[in-house]
Amino acid sequence: MLLFDAHLDLAMNAVEYNRDFTRPLAEIRAAEEGQRDRPHRARGTVSLPEMRRAGIGVCVATQLARVEMNAWSPVTGWRSQTQAWAVTQGQLAWYRAMEDAGEMRQIRTRVDLDRQLAEWPTLAKQPKAPIGYILSLEGADSLISLDHLHRTHADGLRALGPAHYGPGVYAFGTDSDGPLPACGRELLREMERLGIILDATHLSDQCFWEALDIFHGAVWASHHNSRALVPHNRQLSDDMFRALIARGAVVGVALDAWMLHPGWERGKTTPQSSGVTLANLADHIDHYCQQAGNARHVGIGSDLDGGFGTEQTPQDLESIADLQKLTGILAARGYAPADIESIFSGNFLRFLRNALPE
Repeated sequence: MLLFDAHLDLAMNAVEYNRDFTRPLAEIRAAEEGQRDRPHRARGTVSLPEMRRAGIGVCVATQLARVEMNAWSPVTGWRSQTQAWAVTQGQLAWYRAMEDAGEMRQIRTRVDLDRQLAEWPTLAKQPKAPIGYILSLEGADSLISLDHLHRTHADGLRALGPAHYGPGVYAFGTDSDGPLPACGRELLREMERLGIILDATHLSDQCFWEALDIFHGAVWASHHNSRALVPHNRQLSDDMFRALIARGAVVGVALDAWMLHPGWERGKTTPQSSGVTLANLADHIDHYCQQAGNARHVGIGSDLDGGFGTEQTPQDLESIADLQKLTGILAARGYAPADIESIFSGNFLRFLRNALPE
Protein backbone atom coordinates (compact mmCIF):
# COMPACT_ATOMS: atom_id res chain seq x y z
CA MET A 1 0.00 0.00 0.00
CA LEU A 2 1.28 3.49 -0.86
CA LEU A 3 2.56 5.20 2.27
CA PHE A 4 2.92 8.95 2.75
CA ASP A 5 5.28 9.85 5.58
CA ALA A 6 4.66 13.40 6.78
CA HIS A 7 7.90 13.81 8.72
CA LEU A 8 11.42 12.56 8.03
CA ASP A 9 14.67 14.35 8.95
CA LEU A 10 16.61 12.84 6.06
CA ALA A 11 19.12 15.62 5.44
CA MET A 12 19.92 16.06 9.15
CA ASN A 13 20.92 12.39 9.25
CA ALA A 14 23.08 12.75 6.15
CA VAL A 15 24.80 16.00 7.16
CA GLU A 16 25.04 15.77 10.97
CA TYR A 17 25.06 12.01 11.60
CA ASN A 18 27.16 11.20 8.50
CA ARG A 19 24.77 8.55 7.18
CA ASP A 20 24.74 7.63 3.50
CA PHE A 21 21.04 7.03 3.09
CA THR A 22 21.51 5.66 -0.43
CA ARG A 23 23.06 2.50 1.09
CA PRO A 24 21.26 -0.54 2.51
CA LEU A 25 20.20 -0.20 6.15
CA ALA A 26 22.41 -3.07 7.27
CA GLU A 27 25.42 -1.33 5.76
CA ILE A 28 24.59 1.96 7.53
CA ARG A 29 24.29 0.15 10.85
CA ALA A 30 27.52 -1.76 10.33
CA ALA A 31 29.40 1.46 9.59
CA GLU A 32 28.31 2.83 12.99
CA GLU A 33 29.27 -0.16 15.11
CA GLY A 34 31.35 0.99 18.07
CA GLN A 35 30.33 4.66 17.81
CA ARG A 36 29.09 6.04 21.12
CA ASP A 37 28.43 9.72 20.39
CA ARG A 38 24.66 9.12 20.12
CA PRO A 39 22.46 6.35 21.56
CA HIS A 40 20.93 5.54 18.19
CA ARG A 41 24.22 4.61 16.49
CA ALA A 42 23.99 1.27 14.66
CA ARG A 43 20.26 1.23 15.45
CA GLY A 44 18.80 3.36 12.68
CA THR A 45 15.60 2.30 10.92
CA VAL A 46 15.62 4.51 7.81
CA SER A 47 17.37 4.49 4.45
CA LEU A 48 16.15 5.30 0.96
CA PRO A 49 16.07 1.59 -0.01
CA GLU A 50 14.01 0.83 3.12
CA MET A 51 11.65 3.71 2.33
CA ARG A 52 11.06 2.18 -1.09
CA ARG A 53 10.41 -1.19 0.57
CA ALA A 54 7.93 0.61 2.85
CA GLY A 55 6.03 1.89 -0.19
CA ILE A 56 6.86 5.52 0.57
CA GLY A 57 6.42 7.19 -2.80
CA VAL A 58 6.07 10.65 -1.27
CA CYS A 59 7.26 12.11 2.02
CA VAL A 60 7.79 15.39 3.80
CA ALA A 61 11.54 15.91 4.25
CA THR A 62 12.86 18.53 6.63
CA GLN A 63 15.54 21.06 7.14
CA LEU A 64 16.32 21.40 10.86
CA ALA A 65 18.78 23.61 12.75
CA ARG A 66 17.65 24.99 16.08
CA VAL A 67 19.37 27.90 17.83
CA GLU A 68 20.37 27.09 21.41
CA MET A 69 18.93 30.06 23.28
CA ASN A 70 21.11 29.45 26.35
CA ALA A 71 24.50 29.00 24.72
CA TRP A 72 26.13 27.80 27.94
CA SER A 73 23.74 24.94 28.61
CA PRO A 74 24.45 21.48 27.17
CA VAL A 75 24.37 22.26 23.47
CA THR A 76 21.49 20.76 21.54
CA GLY A 77 21.44 23.44 18.86
CA TRP A 78 23.59 26.08 17.22
CA ARG A 79 25.03 29.26 18.73
CA SER A 80 23.57 31.72 16.22
CA GLN A 81 21.00 32.13 13.49
CA THR A 82 23.75 32.50 10.90
CA GLN A 83 25.17 29.10 11.85
CA ALA A 84 21.70 27.56 11.78
CA TRP A 85 21.03 29.09 8.35
CA ALA A 86 24.30 27.67 7.02
CA VAL A 87 23.37 24.20 8.32
CA THR A 88 19.97 24.28 6.61
CA GLN A 89 21.67 25.31 3.36
CA GLY A 90 23.97 22.31 3.67
CA GLN A 91 20.90 20.14 4.17
CA LEU A 92 19.28 21.66 1.09
CA ALA A 93 22.45 20.89 -0.88
CA TRP A 94 22.07 17.24 0.14
CA TYR A 95 18.51 17.13 -1.21
CA ARG A 96 19.76 18.67 -4.46
CA ALA A 97 22.49 16.02 -4.64
CA MET A 98 19.86 13.31 -4.17
CA GLU A 99 17.85 14.81 -7.02
CA ASP A 100 20.94 14.88 -9.25
CA ALA A 101 21.56 11.22 -8.42
CA GLY A 102 17.98 10.26 -9.29
CA GLU A 103 17.26 9.18 -5.71
CA MET A 104 14.62 11.84 -4.93
CA ARG A 105 12.32 14.33 -6.66
CA GLN A 106 11.19 17.61 -5.18
CA ILE A 107 7.46 18.29 -5.21
CA ARG A 108 6.59 21.97 -5.33
CA THR A 109 3.17 22.03 -7.00
CA ARG A 110 0.01 19.98 -7.48
CA VAL A 111 1.26 19.09 -10.95
CA ASP A 112 4.47 17.68 -9.43
CA LEU A 113 2.46 15.68 -6.89
CA ASP A 114 0.08 14.22 -9.47
CA ARG A 115 3.00 13.29 -11.72
CA GLN A 116 4.78 11.46 -8.90
CA LEU A 117 1.65 9.56 -7.92
CA ALA A 118 0.83 8.65 -11.51
CA GLU A 119 4.34 7.36 -12.17
CA TRP A 120 4.97 5.68 -8.80
CA PRO A 121 3.39 2.27 -9.61
CA THR A 122 5.88 1.94 -12.46
CA LEU A 123 8.77 3.62 -10.65
CA ALA A 124 8.30 1.42 -7.58
CA LYS A 125 9.34 -1.61 -9.62
CA GLN A 126 12.77 -0.08 -10.19
CA PRO A 127 15.65 -0.63 -7.71
CA LYS A 128 16.26 3.12 -7.40
CA ALA A 129 12.83 4.68 -7.74
CA PRO A 130 13.01 8.46 -7.10
CA ILE A 131 11.08 9.25 -3.91
CA GLY A 132 9.03 12.43 -4.06
CA TYR A 133 9.64 14.89 -1.25
CA ILE A 134 8.00 18.08 -0.02
CA LEU A 135 10.45 20.42 1.69
CA SER A 136 9.60 21.49 5.24
CA LEU A 137 11.45 23.54 7.85
CA GLU A 138 11.20 22.21 11.42
CA GLY A 139 11.72 25.23 13.66
CA ALA A 140 12.15 28.67 12.11
CA ASP A 141 15.25 29.74 14.06
CA SER A 142 17.47 29.55 10.96
CA LEU A 143 15.46 32.27 9.20
CA ILE A 144 17.57 35.35 9.87
CA SER A 145 14.95 37.62 8.29
CA LEU A 146 11.78 37.46 6.20
CA ASP A 147 14.04 37.75 3.17
CA HIS A 148 15.44 34.35 4.14
CA LEU A 149 11.87 33.02 4.27
CA HIS A 150 11.36 34.28 0.71
CA ARG A 151 14.62 32.67 -0.39
CA THR A 152 13.78 29.27 1.06
CA HIS A 153 10.24 29.49 -0.35
CA ALA A 154 11.81 30.05 -3.77
CA ASP A 155 13.87 26.91 -3.10
CA GLY A 156 10.61 24.98 -2.73
CA LEU A 157 9.76 25.24 0.97
CA ARG A 158 6.09 24.34 1.33
CA ALA A 159 5.61 23.75 5.10
CA LEU A 160 7.07 25.37 8.19
CA GLY A 161 6.85 24.69 11.92
CA PRO A 162 7.86 27.87 13.80
CA ALA A 163 9.06 26.01 16.92
CA HIS A 164 11.08 22.98 17.93
CA TYR A 165 12.27 22.21 21.50
CA GLY A 166 12.52 25.00 24.07
CA PRO A 167 12.24 28.74 23.50
CA GLY A 168 12.93 29.73 19.91
CA VAL A 169 13.44 32.90 17.93
CA TYR A 170 9.90 32.94 16.53
CA ALA A 171 7.90 30.83 19.01
CA PHE A 172 8.05 28.79 22.18
CA GLY A 173 8.32 25.05 21.63
CA THR A 174 8.19 21.77 23.55
CA ASP A 175 8.92 22.08 27.29
CA SER A 176 8.57 25.88 27.26
CA ASP A 177 5.71 28.31 27.02
CA GLY A 178 4.94 31.95 26.46
CA PRO A 179 3.32 34.24 23.90
CA LEU A 180 4.34 34.54 20.28
CA PRO A 181 6.90 37.35 19.91
CA ALA A 182 6.25 40.11 17.39
CA CYS A 183 8.59 38.50 14.87
CA GLY A 184 6.64 35.23 15.18
CA ARG A 185 3.40 36.98 14.38
CA GLU A 186 5.02 38.67 11.40
CA LEU A 187 6.39 35.33 10.23
CA LEU A 188 2.94 33.72 10.33
CA ARG A 189 1.38 36.53 8.32
CA GLU A 190 4.08 36.27 5.67
CA MET A 191 3.74 32.48 5.56
CA GLU A 192 0.03 32.90 4.92
CA ARG A 193 0.70 35.40 2.13
CA LEU A 194 3.17 32.98 0.48
CA GLY A 195 0.84 29.98 0.87
CA ILE A 196 3.21 28.03 3.14
CA ILE A 197 1.57 25.31 5.27
CA LEU A 198 1.76 25.94 9.02
CA ASP A 199 3.01 22.87 10.88
CA ALA A 200 1.62 23.17 14.42
CA THR A 201 3.96 20.44 15.72
CA HIS A 202 6.12 21.41 18.71
CA LEU A 203 4.30 24.72 19.36
CA SER A 204 3.81 25.37 23.06
CA ASP A 205 0.22 25.52 24.24
CA GLN A 206 -0.03 29.32 24.26
CA CYS A 207 1.73 29.68 20.92
CA PHE A 208 -0.47 26.96 19.40
CA TRP A 209 -3.69 28.83 20.14
CA GLU A 210 -2.26 32.22 19.19
CA ALA A 211 -0.93 30.82 15.91
CA LEU A 212 -4.33 29.43 14.95
CA ASP A 213 -5.88 32.84 15.64
CA ILE A 214 -3.33 34.71 13.51
CA PHE A 215 -2.75 32.26 10.66
CA HIS A 216 -5.66 31.59 8.30
CA GLY A 217 -3.95 29.39 5.71
CA ALA A 218 -3.54 25.63 5.52
CA VAL A 219 -2.40 23.99 8.76
CA TRP A 220 -1.38 20.47 9.73
CA ALA A 221 0.47 18.73 12.56
CA SER A 222 3.06 16.53 10.87
CA HIS A 223 4.07 14.34 13.85
CA HIS A 224 1.96 14.56 16.98
CA ASN A 225 0.41 11.92 19.23
CA SER A 226 -2.44 12.23 21.72
CA ARG A 227 -2.02 13.84 25.13
CA ALA A 228 -5.08 11.94 26.36
CA LEU A 229 -3.15 8.67 26.01
CA VAL A 230 0.35 9.87 26.93
CA PRO A 231 0.26 13.09 28.97
CA HIS A 232 2.98 15.56 27.94
CA ASN A 233 3.04 19.07 26.50
CA ARG A 234 4.65 17.61 23.34
CA GLN A 235 1.34 15.87 22.58
CA LEU A 236 -1.95 17.27 21.29
CA SER A 237 -4.79 17.70 23.72
CA ASP A 238 -8.24 16.70 22.48
CA ASP A 239 -9.19 20.38 22.28
CA MET A 240 -6.17 21.05 20.09
CA PHE A 241 -7.00 18.12 17.83
CA ARG A 242 -10.59 19.24 17.44
CA ALA A 243 -9.44 22.78 16.63
CA LEU A 244 -7.14 21.40 13.94
CA ILE A 245 -9.78 19.24 12.29
CA ALA A 246 -12.14 22.23 12.29
CA ARG A 247 -9.51 23.79 10.01
CA GLY A 248 -9.39 20.71 7.76
CA ALA A 249 -6.02 19.61 9.14
CA VAL A 250 -4.44 16.16 9.10
CA VAL A 251 -2.32 14.96 12.03
CA GLY A 252 0.53 12.48 11.54
CA VAL A 253 1.20 9.99 14.34
CA ALA A 254 4.84 9.51 15.35
CA LEU A 255 6.90 6.44 16.30
CA ASP A 256 9.14 7.80 19.08
CA ALA A 257 8.37 5.33 21.87
CA TRP A 258 8.30 7.90 24.67
CA MET A 259 5.32 9.44 22.86
CA LEU A 260 3.59 6.04 22.89
CA HIS A 261 4.07 4.92 26.50
CA PRO A 262 3.27 6.97 29.64
CA GLY A 263 6.18 7.43 32.04
CA TRP A 264 8.94 6.55 29.57
CA GLU A 265 12.38 7.46 30.95
CA ARG A 266 15.00 8.13 28.31
CA GLY A 267 18.00 5.89 28.70
CA LYS A 268 16.17 3.63 31.16
CA THR A 269 12.91 2.43 29.65
CA THR A 270 13.24 0.10 26.68
CA PRO A 271 10.73 -1.12 24.11
CA GLN A 272 10.96 -4.55 25.73
CA SER A 273 10.52 -3.38 29.33
CA SER A 274 7.56 -1.18 28.38
CA GLY A 275 5.96 -3.61 25.95
CA VAL A 276 5.56 -0.92 23.30
CA THR A 277 4.49 -2.25 19.91
CA LEU A 278 2.88 -0.88 16.78
CA ALA A 279 -0.44 -1.59 18.49
CA ASN A 280 0.28 1.41 20.73
CA LEU A 281 0.56 3.59 17.63
CA ALA A 282 -2.76 2.18 16.45
CA ASP A 283 -4.23 3.29 19.81
CA HIS A 284 -3.36 6.90 18.97
CA ILE A 285 -4.72 6.54 15.46
CA ASP A 286 -7.93 5.11 16.87
CA HIS A 287 -8.24 7.85 19.50
CA TYR A 288 -7.98 10.53 16.83
CA CYS A 289 -10.48 8.76 14.58
CA GLN A 290 -12.95 8.47 17.47
CA GLN A 291 -12.52 12.18 18.24
CA ALA A 292 -13.12 13.13 14.60
CA GLY A 293 -15.91 10.61 14.05
CA ASN A 294 -14.14 9.40 10.90
CA ALA A 295 -10.73 8.40 9.55
CA ARG A 296 -10.15 11.53 7.45
CA HIS A 297 -7.87 13.54 9.74
CA VAL A 298 -5.04 11.20 10.71
CA GLY A 299 -1.99 9.95 8.86
CA ILE A 300 1.59 8.89 9.57
CA GLY A 301 4.46 11.26 10.35
CA SER A 302 6.90 8.65 11.55
CA ASP A 303 9.89 10.81 12.59
CA LEU A 304 11.76 7.50 12.57
CA ASP A 305 15.07 9.21 11.79
CA GLY A 306 14.53 11.99 14.32
CA GLY A 307 17.53 11.31 16.56
CA PHE A 308 16.54 7.84 17.81
CA GLY A 309 16.67 4.25 16.65
CA THR A 310 15.44 0.83 17.74
CA GLU A 311 16.33 1.66 21.35
CA GLN A 312 13.28 3.92 21.23
CA THR A 313 10.84 2.44 18.70
CA PRO A 314 8.08 -0.17 19.01
CA GLN A 315 9.71 -3.54 19.57
CA ASP A 316 8.09 -5.02 16.44
CA LEU A 317 9.70 -2.38 14.21
CA GLU A 318 13.21 -2.93 12.90
CA SER A 319 12.87 -0.84 9.76
CA ILE A 320 10.59 1.87 8.42
CA ALA A 321 9.30 -0.84 6.07
CA ASP A 322 7.61 -2.45 9.09
CA LEU A 323 5.05 0.35 9.04
CA GLN A 324 3.20 -1.81 6.52
CA LYS A 325 2.31 -4.08 9.47
CA LEU A 326 -0.21 -1.40 10.47
CA THR A 327 -2.51 -2.53 7.67
CA GLY A 328 -3.17 -5.81 9.46
CA ILE A 329 -3.37 -4.20 12.90
CA LEU A 330 -5.95 -1.65 11.75
CA ALA A 331 -7.91 -4.23 9.76
CA ALA A 332 -8.12 -6.42 12.89
CA ARG A 333 -9.66 -3.45 14.71
CA GLY A 334 -12.39 -3.15 12.10
CA TYR A 335 -11.00 -0.44 9.85
CA ALA A 336 -12.25 -0.76 6.28
CA PRO A 337 -9.69 -0.95 3.45
CA ALA A 338 -10.67 2.53 2.24
CA ASP A 339 -10.07 3.99 5.71
CA ILE A 340 -6.69 2.27 6.01
CA GLU A 341 -5.71 3.67 2.62
CA SER A 342 -6.78 7.13 3.79
CA ILE A 343 -4.61 6.84 6.91
CA PHE A 344 -1.64 5.51 4.94
CA SER A 345 -1.70 8.23 2.28
CA GLY A 346 -5.08 9.50 1.17
CA ASN A 347 -5.68 12.08 3.88
CA PHE A 348 -2.38 13.90 3.48
CA LEU A 349 -2.57 13.68 -0.32
CA ARG A 350 -6.07 15.21 -0.29
CA PHE A 351 -4.80 17.97 1.98
CA LEU A 352 -1.83 18.70 -0.32
CA ARG A 353 -3.96 18.87 -3.43
CA ASN A 354 -5.75 21.77 -1.77
CA ALA A 355 -2.70 23.37 -0.18
CA LEU A 356 0.01 23.21 -2.86
CA PRO A 357 0.16 25.87 -5.57
CA GLU A 358 -1.27 24.75 -8.88
